[in-house]
Formats: sequence, C-alpha cells, structure tokens
Amino acid sequence: MISVDEHRQAVTALLPVAPPVALPLADCAGLVLAEDVRAGVSLPPFDNSAMDGFAVRAEDVAGASVEHPVKLPIANDIPAGRLDVTGLEPGTAHRIMTGAPMPPGADSVVMVEDTTSSRTEDSWDVWITAATEPGTHLRHTGEDVVAGTVALTRGTVLGHAQLGLAAACGLDELRVHRPLRVVVASTGSELVVAPEPLRHGQIYESNAVMLAAAIRGLGCEVEIVRSVVDDVDEFSAALVPKLADADLLITSGGVSAGAYEVVKDALTGAGVEFRKVAIQPGGPQGFGRWHGVPVITLPGNPVSVLVSFEVFVRPALLTALGHTDVDRHRVRATLTESMNSPAGRRQFRRGFYTPTEGQVTGIVGPRGGPGSHLLAAFTQANCLIELPEGVSEVDKGDEVDVLLL
Repeated sequence: MISVDEHRQAVTALLPVAPPVALPLADCAGLVLAEDVRAGVSLPPFDNSAMDGFAVRAEDVAGASVEHPVKLPIANDIPAGRLDVTGLEPGTAHRIMTGAPMPPGADSVVMVEDTTSSRTEDSWDVWITAATEPGTHLRHTGEDVVAGTVALTRGTVLGHAQLGLAAACGLDELRVHRPLRVVVASTGSELVVAPEPLRHGQIYESNAVMLAAAIRGLGCEVEIVRSVVDDVDEFSAALVPKLADADLLITSGGVSAGAYEVVKDALTGAGVEFRKVAIQPGGPQGFGRWHGVPVITLPGNPVSVLVSFEVFVRPALLTALGHTDVDRHRVRATLTESMNSPAGRRQFRRGFYTPTEGQVTGIVGPRGGPGSHLLAAFTQANCLIELPEGVSEVDKGDEVDVLLL
C-alpha cells in the first residue's frame, strides 16, 4: 500500500508546468504571471488633485478661516482630462476636479467644502475659509508606481486588483502560464444523465459535473465525457479522440478490484499504474500516461472523488499552473465529538470548523459519517478533518488538523 504523500508526489510529477502564453487582460483572471511586469508609466503619471476644489499656492491662503476668508480670483477651470493646463499666477486660484493635472505653480488644493465661490459676467472669485499646507490633497507623480520598476512579480496570481494595476500601467496583455486543457470522464453503465428518467439499478451521473466545476475554478479549460459504459472498446472510442489537444485526462470509477472495472481493464499495461493508497475514502488510485497524455484515475464514489481531488489532483494542477502555494490552509481545532479511523490509513472526514474568539484554536465537528457515498454531508462542510495513519481513535476535546475548504 502506497502512502498518501508518495502518491501525491507521483501525481504532481506527472504534470509539467504549463508554458507561458500572452493573453488579453480579460482572459488572465485567476492565472499565474509567468514573468515580471515593469510599469511603462508612473502611477500617477502626473501630479494631480486628490479632491474637487481649488488649486492654490499655500502662502496665498495662509491664515484663511471662516471668520477671515481669503478672496482669490479664479483664473482657470481644470476638469479631469484637460490637456492644456496653464500655470497658476500668484494671488489666483484654479478650480480643479479630482484627478485633474495640477497647474504649474500650485502646491496644494483646498477642497470645495472649505470654499464659497461667486461668478458674474465680469468676475469669478472664490473665498477660501481654511488654510492649507504645501502638498495637501495632492497626488505626486510616481507615488504609487515609478515607471520602469517592477509592478507585478513573476508567480503572482492575477486577481482583479493585479489586473487593474496592469491596465493602469498601460498593458493590454500579460504572459501567463497557459490554462490547462483537461478532459473529465465518468464511467459506469449504471450512470444516467439527467433529465433522462432513472430505471431500477441506475443512478444519476454527478462526478463529472463536480470535477469539472472544481477544475474550472482553478482556471483550467474542461471538456466533459459523461457516463462512459463499462466496455473497453467503447471507453477507448469515447476518449482517444479527445486526447489530441488535452493536457490531462481525469477519470472517475472503474478502478477497484471487482469485475467490470473498465478504466483498469483499458489502461493496465498501456502506461497507467494502478495502486492502493493508504487513504480513506479513495483507496483505489491510478496515474500515468495514455497515448502520451497524463492520466489520473479516481474512484467512483462521489465523496472519494472530492477527497481525491483535494488531496491529489488540486495540488498537482495548481503546481502545473505555476502556483507556489498549492495547499489548503491548515489549522488546529478542538473536536466536538469522538471519531474513529481505520488503522494504517489517513482519514479525511467532512467537517464544519468554527473559529473561537480569543482562542488560538477553533472547534470542529464531523458532518455525516465516513461513507464515501454520503455526498449531501459534503455540502454542509467547510473543511476536511485529517486523522493521520497512526491514529485510530480521537476523543471529544482532542485537537486535530483541519484543512479549510
């Protein structure tokens, strides 16, 4: 029997890191930056106003107050986007909007709330009711990012803030690790795709739907082949044509020790190794290459599929996508009830974790039993409780490791 860690390493090693590719910013969300990005412009690219108000020289409004306002003629109006900004003459003010370029000669902005203005055919004046200091409400060139410096580093996961920064730096595309193309296949002659009515002895197919959703959530492209029957020829006919453009094939079902194990029958001796892993649920596992394409074979019960995805598939895919942090966040928690685990296996039980205010550890309790068919309990879980191979029993009040989902 193979250890969990040994099988995880083998599965991760199966997938090479995806090569870099240039993609439009809109297509980069969730992907990993493949090279450093240097800013083409400074941010801000010019000195500009942080407020709607009036650009002034601070010395011209020194001592201004509500009781003793300073009156200045308004010599210009500067909306955001104006390109022909003229200089500010001493003893005058320019009305200015947020984001508009500062006029040469101005060193601060008085916000509009500290002013009163009046306009006639012959004059346009402002009364300043608050003094200001040089630099007040002023955004300086390069205050956020300086042109030519690294704005985003290689290995960064691109979320909305990172993509916004790239756009602000003048980029319309980035070089990222290419999304993997994954084929997901569920096997079993008992599987029916809804809304086809069930007959006695049949069940609705769910594994491919679950796996595809989980894999897409990592930024991969997924093609589903649902409900492949337990026939080796039909299995090959359904999947071989899909492999030409695939980076990975993931199957569920057909890998146990019984009869009609179509995945095992089709791939044994064809480049895929099947093994028993010391894990519960999800002991029967397989990995290798078929027609030159990496293959990961998972058990058929839905909880086994989801646990196998979390323990083996997710870290392998994230590593191949260029991520460096591929593990779920791990915390310690106090059990709210006793649990048992089979000797010699690492058990992963669905659980619900609750942080405890003011305490280092929270509390956690299992959701549902250990059965690998109890899918509804997974929908009520926010974590996996991990019991190591050498532990067969834990009591209420014991501390355990918890993987937050």
